[in-house]
Amino acid sequence: MNVSLSTVPGFMAGHARVLDRRRYDLLMGEGDATGVLAALDAYRNPDGGYGWGLEPDLRSPESQPGAALHAFEVFEEAAPVTSPHAVALCDYLDSVTLPDGGLPFSLPLTVSDATAPWWSDGDATTSSLQITAVSAAAAHAVAAHDSAVAGHPWLEKATRYCLDTIAALEGPPHAYVLAFAVRFLDAVHDTEPRAAGLLKRLGEHIPEDGRVPVEGGTESEALRPLDFAPFPGRPARELFAPDVIAADLVRLAGEQQDDGGWTVDYARISPAGSLEWRGAVTVRAIRILRANGLA
Repeated sequence: MNVSLSTVPGFMAGHARVLDRRRYDLLMGEGDATGVLAALDAYRNPDGGYGWGLEPDLRSPESQPGAALHAFEVFEEAAPVTSPHAVALCDYLDSVTLPDGGLPFSLPLTVSDATAPWWSDGDATTSSLQITAVSAAAAHAVAAHDSAVAGHPWLEKATRYCLDTIAALEGPPHAYVLAFAVRFLDAVHDTEPRAAGLLKRLGEHIPEDGRVPVEGGTESEALRPLDFAPFPGRPARELFAPDVIAADLVRLAGEQQDDGGWTVDYARISPAGSLEWRGAVTVRAIRILRANGLA
């Protein structure tokens, strides 16, 4: 298992957006949280939400629920430094939350060009477990060091919605819904009594090898064990045999490209989005490998 860290900075310099270059430097102990948060501000709107391609396949400038995950990830990485923009993001999400407590998959776009069809065709009137679960999971990670986020009413509403909706699932959900629901339940495992039982039930939909094909995706697109349980010591890891996780770590390390970065197996929507995804997934790959003691 050979990861070439020496080639990553050059790859990031030539391929990644400033935000992900700052995130990588912070991850490696060479940057600072202030620089990362400043880079995130470029994607922020006056309403407290985020747009402008923070979600690389959603290029429209207005704030979108689908961008919240990426913003919360940055706020988590900046810990223990906090930002008032994190609770402002909760305010924004509260403003677009539907009556049942869920977020819509996407809102109407002001610029549809270069955006993936699943975003441009999203239903703004129906709650999406996929978007709500992954956003709430990331927000709970921020809440661990930001009391303003922890006590925000949006997070409480989103948590209730996710728990109730997951409990009502019948049959195997779509791969991304499954993965994001698992990540949500992992995030609230220690605070929500229902989470452990629901997590075990969802695990029954994951094959033993941990590979879940993405219906409607590319021919090779699938979610892997590390998409469900990237970090050691977490309850979601118990859904997978140790040798399955070990094999997936080998896979992840082996997918580093000759230029030093990682790539994606899902559809390329725009030149900008394709390039920006590579920088973002490279940061994620290094973060996972380092957390597992392999980089």
